[in-house]
Amino acid sequence: MDRSTGRVAELTDMELLARDATVYVAGHRGLAGAAITRRLHAAGWTNVVGQPSAALDLRDRESTRDYLRTVRPDVVVVAAARVGGIVANQAAPVDFLSDNLRIQLNVLDAAAELRVPRLLFLGSSCIYPKHAPQPIREDALLTGPLEPTNEAYAIAKIAGILQVQAVRRQYGLSWISAMPTNLYGPGDNFADTTSHLLPALIRRYETARVEGADEVVNFGTGTPRRELLHVDDLADACVHLLRHHDAPAPVNIGTGVDHTIAEIADMVARSVGYPGRVAWDQSRPDGTHRKLLDVSVLAELGWRSRIAVEDGIASTVEWFRAHRHSVRI
Repeated sequence: MDRSTGRVAELTDMELLARDATVYVAGHRGLAGAAITRRLHAAGWTNVVGQPSAALDLRDRESTRDYLRTVRPDVVVVAAARVGGIVANQAAPVDFLSDNLRIQLNVLDAAAELRVPRLLFLGSSCIYPKHAPQPIREDALLTGPLEPTNEAYAIAKIAGILQVQAVRRQYGLSWISAMPTNLYGPGDNFADTTSHLLPALIRRYETARVEGADEVVNFGTGTPRRELLHVDDLADACVHLLRHHDAPAPVNIGTGVDHTIAEIADMVARSVGYPGRVAWDQSRPDGTHRKLLDVSVLAELGWRSRIAVEDGIASTVEWFRAHRHSVRI
């Protein structure tokens, strides 16, 4: 276990998150933050706080500092981020780099100034090199070039990981970071140009079904493989890590299982009931060919995913249909 945590065995039975703690979830209305907030409430934490972006712009350093000084949290979960799929990342790399660096620096600096004892920083599987050995272990970080289509976002997330580690060294605070794989579920972004793989497919196939289209056109070749994690599983894993884990290295959060994009598209077509043809626009980029995470560290900490991808897709389709007129599309 030296490669990742060094202290897994001694921490598995510890409780590092007091039930009466004040927990600030940055990004509490986003896909990940909302799920983490729901999970904390369901597990018995009653003092969970957050501010919508309209009331608190985390890119504003003084406003962020003032808010944390007022709340005085015992725990901070950094789930706020500017996120998007390949198209969005390619179109606005400056925005993805600048906004995420500012969000992270402002929240982490304010938390360090207050000596917040516990913090969880959420990164992304895109931090790992494009050609990292599969499944990707945590120690693959910074061992090779990144995927060019989202390297600006990845660099920002890597900076957050290194800042967490620096705070641990300089101030001795029990801050940790976790790297989730591709997320999906209720509250996702289904917009045409900024959504990730699964919500984009759900919107595309459901629209085709409703409109009676004969054909759906997907991006790329369909051959890259993707690991999908339901956001409720992510939330459960995050609470588990906050309760039982304390070490500098990031921890992967995933299922340990992946599928080709074509297979995922077929699952979506079955879930929405779309009977038409499928074509692939190979002029569009595929992105990284494979990003399967090694989740053995998390397994040794006592956590495994529970939501099968077929079930998760079906429930997300139901959620999308129920909220179609209010979600981002």
